[in-house]
Amino acid sequence: MENKNLTKIALMQGLNEQEISLILNCLQAKIKKYEKGETIFQEGEKVEEIGIIFSGTVTVQRNDYWGNRSIVALLGEMDVFGETFACLNQSSDVQVIAEESSEILFLQVNRVLTTCSSSCQFHNRLIRNLLEICARKNYQMNVKVDILSQKTTREKLLTFLSRQAIRLGKQQFEIPFNRQQLADYLSVDRSAMTVELGKLKKEGIIDFQKNVFTLNR
Repeated sequence: MENKNLTKIALMQGLNEQEISLILNCLQAKIKKYEKGETIFQEGEKVEEIGIIFSGTVTVQRNDYWGNRSIVALLGEMDVFGETFACLNQSSDVQVIAEESSEILFLQVNRVLTTCSSSCQFHNRLIRNLLEICARKNYQMNVKVDILSQKTTREKLLTFLSRQAIRLGKQQFEIPFNRQQLADYLSVDRSAMTVELGKLKKEGIIDFQKNVFTLNR
């Protein structure tokens, strides 16, 4: 762990490296490696640990009875996952998959939420950080609900792209999804989405080159 910049982890914000070292020991931190396509959390699995991505990318997804995938989120380095289910001490209703070779740091959530035997002075800060992470995730889910509430594929695309541009403050930006991932995130048919993207480009509303999009006024 000494080669990682642990101060970049959202859960560790406001703590220095020495304090983080003590926290990791207190929370029984462990690192696991996963290959591309390997399952980190399975739907229905009891979650007791918070996962932090040291390297790689993971997909948080739901699969229906027929195997159709819906992407909840695509997470990258230093992102946190599993915190909601771990805090509630309940089984996961999502599946977390490694999109590429990844290293995941796991922390025991029960040791985050309760004061340790040594009365670790950094726990209050840790709990505040965890609350901020949960609040941010809640906001992101509200954003997705707004996108998915749009009636047509065109409206979903425009709402998604508009929110990306506003969030980043840029007319031109790169999205984190490939075409299939974007279709799964928007819960639309990929072919229909591709056709709609072509129409929007032809109409001059948007332009794009692979994952880089430009919104035109």
